[in-house]
Amino acid sequence: MSINIENIRALFPVLHQEVNGKPLVYLDNAATTQKPISVIEALTEYYYKDNSNIHRGAHTLADRATGYFENTRALVRDFIHAKEAAEVIFTKGTTESINLVASTFGRKFIEKGDEIIISTLEHHANIVPWQMLCDEKGALLKIIPIKDNGEILMEEYEKLLSNKTKLVSIVHASNTLGTINPVKEIIAKAHAVGAKVLLDGAQSTSHLEIDVQDLDCDFLAFSAHKLYGPTGLGILYGKRELLESMPPYQGGGEMIKEVSFEKTIYNVLPFKFEAGTPNIADVIAFQKALEFISGLGKKNILAHETRLLEYATEKLAEIKGFVPVGTAKEKVSVISFNIKDMHPFDVGMMLDANGIAVRTGTHCTQPLIKRLGIEGTVRASFAVYNTESEIDKLVESVAKIAKIKNK
Repeated sequence: MSINIENIRALFPVLHQEVNGKPLVYLDNAATTQKPISVIEALTEYYYKDNSNIHRGAHTLADRATGYFENTRALVRDFIHAKEAAEVIFTKGTTESINLVASTFGRKFIEKGDEIIISTLEHHANIVPWQMLCDEKGALLKIIPIKDNGEILMEEYEKLLSNKTKLVSIVHASNTLGTINPVKEIIAKAHAVGAKVLLDGAQSTSHLEIDVQDLDCDFLAFSAHKLYGPTGLGILYGKRELLESMPPYQGGGEMIKEVSFEKTIYNVLPFKFEAGTPNIADVIAFQKALEFISGLGKKNILAHETRLLEYATEKLAEIKGFVPVGTAKEKVSVISFNIKDMHPFDVGMMLDANGIAVRTGTHCTQPLIKRLGIEGTVRASFAVYNTESEIDKLVESVAKIAKIKNK
């Protein structure tokens, strides 16, 4: 199946506007993707027709809303190839999914002297929760170093592993550099010493085929808003036996089976981890985002994004003063760069003046930026609705900006 870009772009209302008098070129997809009209309409339809709390109601609206909500859970199961829908927990984002594991699995199974391994590539959301846990428990956080091109040093990872390693929490694809980590190998080596593995899939799930059973990861965290879905919605996948062994994350309604002042009996999966009224409308709307992706096909999306990445990489490299940051062999469609003798924020502002939306700064990866010895980067990230002509506009604008400092 070939992708018809014009047909796809017609589904995204936000793309058809001017910014600073120029047609919008949206290249900040690693931060959040835009939403197709089907997702927007699903949000509206829920509030127009089906607004009701779920699971506990006996009336028609509650029954309809519950059915739509749980249908999304089943679609997520299929999307990541989990064994069962009960292994899919709804949260408010990748950050909460990671914090949930730190606060439940971590507090029950991590003890003084234990070790947790992460990498230099991690987003703050996959650093800070483990620092907090290690401070609380007296555990040790170890860091996998990287090469200058942004690839992790696997031989150094192997040296860090020991019988003290209880958890490896690793990003699947770097939000800053686009690096795709060899996670299947990382997981196998962690399991060999008895450690569990959490994958931060915030970036990888929108670009790569994900099969949690084939990867054999113990946990996977990701967000709907990077998958053409609504904001404020995340997913935590966990193997059933692990989720059942973990205490609840929060107390309240829905996560209980029976409550007395003497004792509370907790609910079954997945409800044990979903206290209170959930983000019903956004969960229901996420179904439409998943249908959009499956309708196009992940392979077709990846092929298109790979072509854009290769095209942009080649064209930008021709610009005098262009400095690429992160040149791993395996990447998702992210290009980080700097212009010689210019601050990334200034470059970003100049691009915005031309209607081009990119991200600038440290991208919530300050330790990585420090390791690379720079102040930050300009990051252009591509999605299925982006085109080569948009990249041409980016290249033209970057060339003009670079010329200012590199005559």
